[in-house]
Amino acid sequence: MILRHTFTPLNNTRLANLCGPTDEHLRSIEAGLQVGIAHRHEQFKIDGPKKAAERALTVLQALYELADRPIKPDTVQLMLAGDGAPLREGPDGALVLGTRRSDLKARTPNQSVYLDHIATHDITFGIGPAGTGKTYLAVACAVDALERQSVQRIVLTRPAVEAGERLGFLPGDLTQKVDPYLRPLYDALYDLMGFDRVQKAFERNQLEIAPLAFMRGRTLNHAFIILDEAQNTTPEQMKMFLTRIGFGSKCVVTGDVSQIDLPKGATSGLVDAERVLKRVKGLAFTRFTSADVVRHPLVARIVDAYDAQRRPARAG
Repeated sequence: MILRHTFTPLNNTRLANLCGPTDEHLRSIEAGLQVGIAHRHEQFKIDGPKKAAERALTVLQALYELADRPIKPDTVQLMLAGDGAPLREGPDGALVLGTRRSDLKARTPNQSVYLDHIATHDITFGIGPAGTGKTYLAVACAVDALERQSVQRIVLTRPAVEAGERLGFLPGDLTQKVDPYLRPLYDALYDLMGFDRVQKAFERNQLEIAPLAFMRGRTLNHAFIILDEAQNTTPEQMKMFLTRIGFGSKCVVTGDVSQIDLPKGATSGLVDAERVLKRVKGLAFTRFTSADVVRHPLVARIVDAYDAQRRPARAG
């Protein structure tokens, strides 16, 4: 596949910084992504497999934004990082995730779409009721990416919002207070990696689990980041979280907009994000329904019953 791109308006300084001394940066991109790059002034031609060529164009565009000053070779390598081995496909075409659960795969059409979105987008939103596999599949993709060395670490976070309880009355220090909120993430990791491997990953700083408030002021490079229970974020928190994403990183945001525990009248950051970001390129939204529930069959009927109870109230 051949992609052509013209950087306009013409800026010779930016173009020189983009290419690097004797086109050093272009050669690094060619070697890293196995593509060919030719250019004449502001006109660039990229030749290679479709995904690699598109990736190269994305890197070039990102570097051009930084090219008001000379670009270090390390910056180019940083942008190329995280593009490890591709996800594997099984005989039936379904994605195969590298976890200790050999039977792990999508069980519904929406789950298949969700996994495809995660594989092909830097930021993916999974929105739907409990039991649809939103968080579990996201953690599985994160573990798979770590195993393939596509990322250097996994960062899991969620807001510490009480569902009727009071956090301040729980015993212990801050870590012990927030631990119950993060327990579902630990459970998924133990199931997908095993207890011993999880502990070793924590020791090597390959795994981090923290409340959302701890994300402020950080930039997360080479990481697979998951925000769980995102319906309990505020719009400000959601914006703060999404702007933590660095080079070579992938992000998944999960939540159930029918279980918002924010104070009455407060806007959910997840609801707001779907409205604000629905036309932003590079993001994907997957909507789950009760048909995607993979827990006890009764769970799907419970979800449907609550949904049916809400509809008349909304109509009124």
